[in-house]
Amino acid sequence: MAITIHPELEAKLRARAQAAGITIETYIERIARDEEAAEDDIERLALEGLDSGEGIVADDRYWAEKRQRLIDLFSKPGTR
Repeated sequence: MAITIHPELEAKLRARAQAAGITIETYIERIARDEEAAEDDIERLALEGLDSGEGIVADDRYWAEKRQRLIDLFSKPGTR
């Protein structure tokens, strides 16, 4: 497969591939595989979140209480 990319981007990719000691083709394949793995991780995490229990309503009250808990936590001596 042949692709055309901007010369500046190509130079950056070639430099990164060379620094890793691999060909640019291998480097681009690695980028594609890493992106696919990241998408799989996001999907897995989203499904875990859906299966993690009962949902909550993140309304103004929720955020105010969360903010106050953080203020209380970081106001204690020795927490910074």
